[in-house]
Amino acid sequence: MTREEKLQLIHGYFPPMADRTPGAPVADMIPSAGHVPGIPHLGLPTLRESDASLGVANQIEQRKGDVATALPASLATAATFDPEIAYAGGAMIGSEARAKRFNVLLAGGVNLTRDPWAGRNFEYLGEDPLLAGVMGGEHIRGVQSNHIVSTVKHYAFNSQETGRMIMDARLDEAALRESDLLAFEIAIERGRPGSVMCAYNRVNGDYACESDWLLNQVLKRDWGYPGWVMSDWGAVHSTEKAALAGLDQQSGQELDRALYFAAPFEQALAAGRISEARLDDMVRRILTGVIETGVMDAPVVETAQPIDYAANAEVAQRAAENGIVLLKNEGGVLPLAKTARRIVLIGGHADVGVLSGGGSSQVRSVGGAPVEIPLTSGAASSFARVTYHASSPLNAIKAAAPDAEVTFVPGDDAAAAAEAAKSADVVVVFAVKWMTEAQEDGSLSLLDGQDDLINAVAGANPRTVVVLETGGPVLMPWLERVPAVVQAWYPGQRGGEALARILFGEVNPSGRLPITFPREAAQAPRPEIPGHTDLMRAEAAAASNPGAGDAGGLQPFAVDYVEGSDVGYRWYDREDRTPLFPFGHGLSYTSFSYADLKVEGGEGLTVSFDVTNTGDRPGIETPQLYVAAPGSARRLAGWGRLSLQPGETRRVTVTAEPRVLAEYDIAAPGWRLGGDYRVIVGKSAGDETLTGEATLRPRSMEP
Repeated sequence: MTREEKLQLIHGYFPPMADRTPGAPVADMIPSAGHVPGIPHLGLPTLRESDASLGVANQIEQRKGDVATALPASLATAATFDPEIAYAGGAMIGSEARAKRFNVLLAGGVNLTRDPWAGRNFEYLGEDPLLAGVMGGEHIRGVQSNHIVSTVKHYAFNSQETGRMIMDARLDEAALRESDLLAFEIAIERGRPGSVMCAYNRVNGDYACESDWLLNQVLKRDWGYPGWVMSDWGAVHSTEKAALAGLDQQSGQELDRALYFAAPFEQALAAGRISEARLDDMVRRILTGVIETGVMDAPVVETAQPIDYAANAEVAQRAAENGIVLLKNEGGVLPLAKTARRIVLIGGHADVGVLSGGGSSQVRSVGGAPVEIPLTSGAASSFARVTYHASSPLNAIKAAAPDAEVTFVPGDDAAAAAEAAKSADVVVVFAVKWMTEAQEDGSLSLLDGQDDLINAVAGANPRTVVVLETGGPVLMPWLERVPAVVQAWYPGQRGGEALARILFGEVNPSGRLPITFPREAAQAPRPEIPGHTDLMRAEAAAASNPGAGDAGGLQPFAVDYVEGSDVGYRWYDREDRTPLFPFGHGLSYTSFSYADLKVEGGEGLTVSFDVTNTGDRPGIETPQLYVAAPGSARRLAGWGRLSLQPGETRRVTVTAEPRVLAEYDIAAPGWRLGGDYRVIVGKSAGDETLTGEATLRPRSMEP
């Protein structure tokens, strides 16, 4: 390759703004996230990049009329605890992307949920590094089964949206290795992504895309990662520092303050400040990612191809049905009887659709957007809208109960809703909370009077079911007044149909919480969003004085993560706090028992036990294995997932992930494990159905 050809590969265009860059091949670009021109005489195809966490994204319909299949929120996929569902979702997205002429998908988000209020939680896979790593890796593997590059992102420690460009996330090395980085490590091992996307934020002082420790030492040296590191869009701040720290490609260059990896890079190369060997390494890594994923051997088509949207919708519906979590069910309210005469649905635009999360992951789903509300302010206003998928719970419930009178009430008037609820056999209230990339609302509460609405309806009719369409936990001050609560997340383009099947028992709920639901905000490590109050003050000042420019903007700030590696349920265990609903919780319409625990120690830890369906209908159970060293919080070390008929018993064997049992020793460096461990098999992080002890021989593992 010539030097010019090499330099061409290390920076990519942002198509919506590429016309600002002289010589940009705008005519060849698909309106999307990114474009890196190919080198035809070498057989290297153009890299056409799309956001794709939940489907091939088309945020504000930049490609008019281009629809795609929308999966439910990643939290819903995580709630299935089923790697096969994660793989199937990735494979579906990858197939649609290839048909739409894309060959790089900005998928694979595995950032851990450290705070229940974080705006992008819905895009990620929960709070546990093993669950997030396994499910993220399988999703990536599914995408790349189509000979498409998938990223894993956002490396690393991108834990909140408020101030994401300027915040410094601080945590010691051992704690990072045992939590956030372990999720990435497992995802990379399982999924072998062609690229890793570095994050916006700083980590212990350095921007993630300028962190020699993150990129060169951990990712490339310790984990032996052979692919390339691309930046997030707008995450590059330098030429030499970034390149020497391990950044291989500047992505969406027009969103940065300068085209750092274009002319400035060439100048640094000519002056010897960046070596030719480093350029070669950057290009070699890009080629490795492209070749190993099959992109080079299977170039994308030149024209869009037909897509079997009906078949793909089934993939989305299966994910939703398996990821919906039954949080509470008292008095046999659920499943609903199809003989019910009058069913009233209230709120959440349930007459026309289901809510989706906002930001770069937004899919313009098949069927269109029956509700779409532009933002008038905030960091997300330029690229996000409050968007509903056209999957009507009202229509689906009418189809499931054709003999019932099913009516809808908007819910904007609590008194009118309560009056409509009085004479119903059952009432279903759809409560929604929109979350998005780039901003947070600073609260765990439902907004717009929805708590008052639920209280009013529950007071009028004791047979009230609440369905939550949210991007994470919410507070439930009305919980004791309602007999049943269903966590639907953002359920995707077949969410209405999935919910109807769950509510009427056509599908037995099997989802398990991948994230802890606190009783109150004060239970979490950070009851308030760091920087949020200052941001609100700065935005108010800017609104009152538009001519002030950025002078009153949010200033850089640091966040010290006091929980260390004890993220989520580990924090609650360590601090002896009882949440509203624990990690791993989820009810069924049947019941299960566990018995006959056998624990084997030695070099590793393996447990086996019997699981029996003691109820009267088939169901899926997800027994979870937790381990705890003396003085340490419990950690999820593995799980099973099995479908059982009534009365059926099956033996389950779970082998613990050794790095979950271990502590990271920075002096060694590496993992050290051994000694005595408490073993817990339960239905959630708060359950101890079976307990035992294990002794492991001391041993060490490479970083």
